[in-house]
Amino acid sequence: MSTRPARRPATAASRARATAAVAAALPATAVRSNLAEQAYARLKAEIHDFLLVPGDRFSEAEIGTRLGVSRTPVREALFRLRNEGFLEVESKSGWYVRPIDFDKLEQLYDLRVLLELASVAKLCTRADDAPELDALKKTWLLPVAERLTDGREVGALDEQFHATLVRAAGNAEIARVHWDVTERIRIIRRLDFTRGDRIDATYTEHAKILRAVMQRKLDQAQLLLRSHVEQSKSEVRKITLAMLQQARAQLVR
Repeated sequence: MSTRPARRPATAASRARATAAVAAALPATAVRSNLAEQAYARLKAEIHDFLLVPGDRFSEAEIGTRLGVSRTPVREALFRLRNEGFLEVESKSGWYVRPIDFDKLEQLYDLRVLLELASVAKLCTRADDAPELDALKKTWLLPVAERLTDGREVGALDEQFHATLVRAAGNAEIARVHWDVTERIRIIRRLDFTRGDRIDATYTEHAKILRAVMQRKLDQAQLLLRSHVEQSKSEVRKITLAMLQQARAQLVR
């Protein structure tokens, strides 16, 4: 028979000490990864919000000082943004925001149209309304007096409108690809909501698309959707660096 003493149950104090020991033993790479993620999210938001515009140059040290993050996580964030096509780096002059590739943007808009048309076709063949459409009705089928006028808010709701239509169709892979496209064209789409006439047009066009989908008018829904996205696409070619600089000036006032 074993004479080993019975193990005592762990007390609250001993459990706390064990937890602290585990936390202290976490690898430094986990902490660095979290800081890199924060720096990445902050810089990407600044690009999308026109606080950083094409042509802006900066060093890793400048970004680190401004964000309060050390050089290693900053560099990880910057290279991640470079891989996504937002930034570029030169050995002598440092980092800069890449010029907008309008040809690629037009191709992404074409892909977006195909994905959304396919999703609307599925929605129009359903026997009942997709539950996700309820939230869209509350947002877009409003009296004119109740519409939002803040471009940032409307821009975010616009993304949600199109993403919800795709997601409601029920194909998770199409929804994933569509969201990737949304991420890549966001900087241009948000310029569409710096003008009051485009905000009003978005409300009107979204309401028409939504009603056509709910009434199962497939041809009309697809025609309205295509026209709506093509209008946004046509605005892309009108965008200049001056417009981006103006958008930045409006944000920092």
